[in-house]
Amino acid sequence: MTDTNPTEAFFRDLETKVKGPTGALEGKKALVIGIANDQSIAYGCALAFRALGASVAMTYLNEKSKPYTQALANHLAVDPALYLPCDVRIPGQLEAVFAALEKNWGQLDIALHSIAFAPRDDLHGRVTDCSRDGFLMAMDVSCHSFIRMAKLAEPLMKEGGSLFTMSYYGAEKVVDRYNLMGPVKAALEAAARYLAAELGAKGIRVHPISPGPIRTRAATGIDRFDELMEIAATRAPSRMLVSIEDVGMATAFLASDYAKLITGETIHIDGGYHVVG
Repeated sequence: MTDTNPTEAFFRDLETKVKGPTGALEGKKALVIGIANDQSIAYGCALAFRALGASVAMTYLNEKSKPYTQALANHLAVDPALYLPCDVRIPGQLEAVFAALEKNWGQLDIALHSIAFAPRDDLHGRVTDCSRDGFLMAMDVSCHSFIRMAKLAEPLMKEGGSLFTMSYYGAEKVVDRYNLMGPVKAALEAAARYLAAELGAKGIRVHPISPGPIRTRAATGIDRFDELMEIAATRAPSRMLVSIEDVGMATAFLASDYAKLITGETIHIDGGYHVVG
């Protein structure tokens, strides 16, 4: 029987790609920056990219952190030439990562930025009291490095691609104890919208991903983070906390060609908390 319904054919094709031996990201090349350990949101995304067929390159912060990520790189089948150090505060390291991508792949389809930092005193104090140096460092590491990543990715995304960065609800509303990271993440989300507008004609999509609270190494630096998790679990319409796998699969979908006309959106993966928070 001939299939005359294009909608049914579309979803049948989607189901085959997701469940079959190949995936919706088959043949695509993905860079993931910000994996610290197996609880990292970036690792959940890398797992999803790999599961749906993409090849993955990844970075580690420094030699001290490398033992915590080497096994993860092995699990993701990362080419040793594309498992590279990247501290965005060190001049030339981010550029070296993209030079390696150009040499080994010659193209890039997906780039995920999952790094943020603020000095402890500035993060735990009032925004009113934050130091100039602390503010500038937080903005440089957490926001401007994403803009730098986009600039470096642009010439490698010859057939279009997807850029992702990690945000949080505290960018939109005041969240108790999120402090300095609120304004910083708000700047990051605004930057992503401008990048989406500027790069859209080249088929490059840009999204800030806004997960609910997840116990990652970075999140533990936020004062009384357990309370944020408890509030989210209690108030979210789903009454559930999200996992790195939830964030990963949603991000992988956005990286696929099925989401080619979605760009510039802050994607909330938080069980609906943002609609009631």
